[in-house]
Amino acid sequence: MQTATQTLQFNKDCSECPIRHRAVCARCDAEELELLESMKYYRDFEAGQTIVWSGDELNFVASVVDGIASLSQTMEDGRRQMVGLLLPSDFLGRPGRLVAPYDVTASTKVTLCCFRRGPFEELMNTTPHVAQRLLEMTLDELDAAREWLLLLGRKTAREKIASLLAIIARRKAAIAQHDHETDFTFDLPMTREAMADYLGLTLETVSRQVSALKRDGVIKLQGKREVTIPDFSVLLDETGDDSDGGFLV
Repeated sequence: MQTATQTLQFNKDCSECPIRHRAVCARCDAEELELLESMKYYRDFEAGQTIVWSGDELNFVASVVDGIASLSQTMEDGRRQMVGLLLPSDFLGRPGRLVAPYDVTASTKVTLCCFRRGPFEELMNTTPHVAQRLLEMTLDELDAAREWLLLLGRKTAREKIASLLAIIARRKAAIAQHDHETDFTFDLPMTREAMADYLGLTLETVSRQVSALKRDGVIKLQGKREVTIPDFSVLLDETGDDSDGGFLV
């Protein structure tokens, strides 16, 4: 197992955090934020590092501050399937669950804002704002998982690529508090190989469909990773959904 590099940033003010308005602490008042400040610590993981292995004891919970991590499961015969993504502001770990159900791997460089499990669970019992927000996030995650079942089972390759781009772009736009009224540029945090693995497609199919979306003006590409969305509504039209309600940000 690769070792994570822990970065000490204890003096970083929660009010200046880029995910403050979306994370598990989003509803906390000043006093509650002070309690969280007193117990938090940060950990950095380089791309490719394992954050936690399935079956390991998970003695902390965390919010993703920056970067993207993948959730995956390995079958007995060694086959491996990516089953989800953790994007900025997503929550890692479940209060009351001591063992990690999935392998969690940093797809890019990842920064986590961590809390020791025991103190965090005590805080949940005394701070309804944290428990309420965590419930909201859990229900959002359930809705997103149902949408992903539809994506993998029924959508065309083009719709799958558009859907993944929409999910990532809208989350990054939400973190940046972008109004969607102008074009939005972001760095795609996944390689095309990772996209193929996650979507159940071949690398050639991913490359072909990305090129087609570029050719049709749905996206613009600069270099290998920089993506611009000229019009979010056009991208959402390509996802095959009647509305954008399923693409939670």
